This record gives sequence, C-alpha cells and structure tokens, in this order.
Amino acid sequence: MRRLGALIVAAALAVSWSASAQTAQRRQPQEAHGYTRYELLAPGSGKFRIIYDITAVRTGATAFFNPIRKGSVASDESVTDMATGQPLKFAQVSGDSAKTTGLPEADPKSDYIRVELAHPVPADGGEARILIEKTYEDAKSYYVDGADLIFDRGLGIKKNAVVLPKGYVLTSCNYPSQVTQEADGRLRISFYNITPGEAPLKLRASPGNLSATPTSVKGKFGERAKQTRDIVYFLQAPETHAFDLYHDYTEEKAGVSRYINVVRTGSVATNPSARNLDTGEAIPAVHLKGEEITKAGIDDPEIGKITPSSEIVVFNFKPLKPGQSIRLRMSETYTDRGRYKLAGDELVFDRTFGRAENAVVLPKGWVLTNSSAPVTVSRTEDGRVRLDFNNARPDEIEALFTAKRVTGG
Repeated sequence: MRRLGALIVAAALAVSWSASAQTAQRRQPQEAHGYTRYELLAPGSGKFRIIYDITAVRTGATAFFNPIRKGSVASDESVTDMATGQPLKFAQVSGDSAKTTGLPEADPKSDYIRVELAHPVPADGGEARILIEKTYEDAKSYYVDGADLIFDRGLGIKKNAVVLPKGYVLTSCNYPSQVTQEADGRLRISFYNITPGEAPLKLRASPGNLSATPTSVKGKFGERAKQTRDIVYFLQAPETHAFDLYHDYTEEKAGVSRYINVVRTGSVATNPSARNLDTGEAIPAVHLKGEEITKAGIDDPEIGKITPSSEIVVFNFKPLKPGQSIRLRMSETYTDRGRYKLAGDELVFDRTFGRAENAVVLPKGWVLTNSSAPVTVSRTEDGRVRLDFNNARPDEIEALFTAKRVTGG
C-alpha cells in the first residue's frame, strides 16, 4: 500500500509539474523578430510566395510551430536554419498534435508547420533563427479587378514587404510604406507596423513597364523593416549617470569575422562582453582607444577619423561561410554625464536613437513623467517600467524623457 501511495503521489507531482511547465511556457513568447516577404505570383492565380524570417525564443524549445492561415492552401514548403544555412525537418500537424508536442497554447482548429530546431533554444535570451518558405493560394487576399491586381490582407507580423509582379506599378497603398525598386525592376512595398493591431494592408497595382536601371540615389533606400539591430538600456541610479545595455545584431556577409562597436563621444564604456545568441557561447571583447586602433590595423568607415579620444570595442568570431549568419548580443556599461542625470528630484535622459527598435528600462521605483517622442509603456517581470521607442522611419528619434520616484501609495 505504501508503494502504491508513493506512486500516486509521484504521478500527481508529475502532472502538477507538467501543468506548471506548460503555464511557464505560455508566459514566454514562442517567437520574435518576425519579417515576412510576400512575392505576388501571376495575376489571377491567387498565389504568392512567402519568405518568413522568424526567431524561436522560448527557452529550451526543440520545435517551432508556424500556423497555416485558415482559407489559405500551403505548398512548396522548405525550412532553413539561418545560423548554418542547413535545411531543417518539418511536417504539417494538427492543432491537437501541436498542443502535445511543444505548443501548449495551440489552436485545436488550426493546422501548423512543426519545425524541428537544430538545437534547443539557449537560455538567457538565446535564439534559434529559421527561414520558412512556402507558397500560399488565397483568392480572397490576392485577386484581379479588371486589369488591376489587388492584395488585400490583414498582416499580424509587424515587419512585412510585398513585391509586385513584373510589369505592374503601384497605384494605391493604404498603409504608410517604403517603396523601392529592386534590381530586377520589380517594386517592393515595405513597412514596419509599430501599432498594437494588425496592419489592414490593401494594395492596388496596374499594368505598366519600368526599366530596371539602377536609381540615381542608390544606397538611400535601406529597408527599415528588414533591419536587425535593436538595443535595450537598463538605467542605474540617476546620480551615477550610468546604464547597462545590450544591443543585438545579425551579421550575414560571408567572410566577416568581427563586429565593431563605436563608443559615442561623451560616453565611457566599461565591462564589455558578447554572446553568440544562436549557441549561447561567449565571444571575447577587445577594448581599444586612440593609437591602439591604428596599431591593430582596424580601418572601418563607422569609426571615422581616428583621434586620441576615439574608442571602440571589437568582438571577434569565426569568419562566416556562404549561407551562414550569426546573431550577436553585445553588453556594456556606459557612463554619460551629459545625457543621463538627476535634476532636483527628476531623472533626465536625453539621447538620440538610430535603430528601429529601442527600449529603456527605468530604475526600480521610478515612473515616466514626460516624453518628447511617442513611446509605449509596460512593466518588466521584476516590476520596473519599460519604455519602447520604435521607429518605422529611416531617421533618428530624439528621445528626451523624465521620470520621478514613486513615494507613498
């Protein structure tokens, strides 16, 4: 009887652990950094090619689940591990199967593409980056109207691009977007949706031929939605003028073997470190100033003219092979008396942000009181206030804000 009782207790604990593990999984997002490219195929076919760049971020996950939208028929699928460039195994599964094989929150009424990841997602912010390619047929989203073609689809992924077929020109677009002519002459309509809802995108294109000659302002049309740089600041007590930060970046060019972080004039950088987010492995940091940069033979246009006050941090890694990429996280502590300070009882932070995604976490017990730039506000798990300054435009944000310590209450 004692043995039976022990088995019953063990089984109950296992069920309880499983339930708590699933609850913890639900709290942690499955994915981040989504970018979708829709290449419209022949008008009248109702078909478009989808190239979906997405990152699995749920710690320990061994599979990723991509839902198949209701009303769409998927074909010609393939999945690639972005870090290695190697194909990944995948299968179409039901919602019930997804719930029991890695996605507790799966919709039983939906089907999913279940991708076997190359390795479990590393802890502490690790990632598993994958590229899903497939063709959808959906005549309700992509159809013809007389001589024109229409793409009318709500897009929940925040970063998107739609590429028109050759021989068509854009005549109507209801969502603020970048428009770029690609090397083969096709037009790309691209946007970063910084609102909390999906983008109700509707495009109209008409027949028309364009030459494929390069634009006279080549290099001025970087696709904002495709950029991979983001940064998070963790403010220390304002009287210290210091903040910890990490910034993430994906390098994709074959042969590249280092990342150079240029320390902004007026700031002092300490405690540099880096990680390969794909594997969780540490990457050595080399801190160089003035003549040390010249002696190391480093010549990079981002550094500019090297002076005694020039300062960089270099992170070296194995040269990338064709088809490979690496996701880097660089961490440092900055001290900046001019841009982060205490004025009376008020914290003042005044800094420009050039990335599309920028976040600042206030010291514990402080709340936002003024912000010159539009910002979204949330709470971190430890109760601190987080400010997100997301910018869909290709310019900088002038982020001046103040905060005060909460008293009483």
